[in-house]
Amino acid sequence: MSGHSKWSQIKHKKAATDKKKGQLYSKLSRYITLAAREKGPDPETNPVLRLAISKAKEINMPSDNIERAIKRGSSADKEALIEFLIEAYGPGGVAIMVTGITDSVNRTTQEIKHVLSDHGAKMAGPGSAKFLFNKTEDGWEAKSDTAVSEADEGSLLKLFEALDNNDDIQEVYSNADLQDK
Repeated sequence: MSGHSKWSQIKHKKAATDKKKGQLYSKLSRYITLAAREKGPDPETNPVLRLAISKAKEINMPSDNIERAIKRGSSADKEALIEFLIEAYGPGGVAIMVTGITDSVNRTTQEIKHVLSDHGAKMAGPGSAKFLFNKTEDGWEAKSDTAVSEADEGSLLKLFEALDNNDDIQEVYSNADLQDK
């Protein structure tokens, strides 16, 4: 029984949970900063900022983190944060839209291109997947779904998880018809 302590198991689970929570905080912090920079630091007059703050509160992001992100967005020394949209096609011909915020579009594009190629997907040119989606207030919505085989479904889920692990990516949308099992 040596090396099998309950604390060891708890410690590893807590570390994984904390890492995931930190990634979410980082993504939402960037979103809040960009919203404050574009439309102002007042959530009463900035609906995008109000939405970002409500999302942050849903995941119990500390108020200090939210306030720091707002200050960063409204300060004079504005680091260059840029919103991006990348279109791609995944396994089974599924259209994918990736949105995010980054300080280096070239670095992020290369990272995303690498993740896509590792999971059997390819980047597409501007407009080549966008026409399959409608722009909504919360992001993109597929006009119609694409049926996905069981083999492709596993690959797609791994691709979505890998994309979600990138701190610069805010949302991933697809027209995949994934079956709940």
